[in-house]
Amino acid sequence: MSDQTDNAMDPNSLYREENFTDQKLGAIRKLIPVNSDGNDDKDREVMFFGSAQVMTPMGALPLNFALEGSTIGAAAEDFAGKAAIAVEEAAKELENMRREQASQIVVPGQGGGMGGPGQGGIIT
Repeated sequence: MSDQTDNAMDPNSLYREENFTDQKLGAIRKLIPVNSDGNDDKDREVMFFGSAQVMTPMGALPLNFALEGSTIGAAAEDFAGKAAIAVEEAAKELENMRREQASQIVVPGQGGGMGGPGQGGIIT
């Protein structure tokens, strides 16, 4: 099994995951690098990722973002700022999607994937 395919896990890039939450704003994932025998890999850095969700008219939108810090406390302090940035970026993306959808014009009589002749089509 020395051949690694694109969908094979790399035993030299494994992490153990721990989860933390304040049960209010969201959660923090701590990824601890481990080597192939499962022991901590001291040569690689621990990573932290935050997750939260924001309610939109279409339902809950999950947000995931990297956090700075070498301890869970430092990552927790970074959470609010990074969550705010993630919310802002998600709002921009939703607005861009809304604009794209609004810019589509339905023209009667045009074929365009909306059915047969005379059933209308979309022109962008």
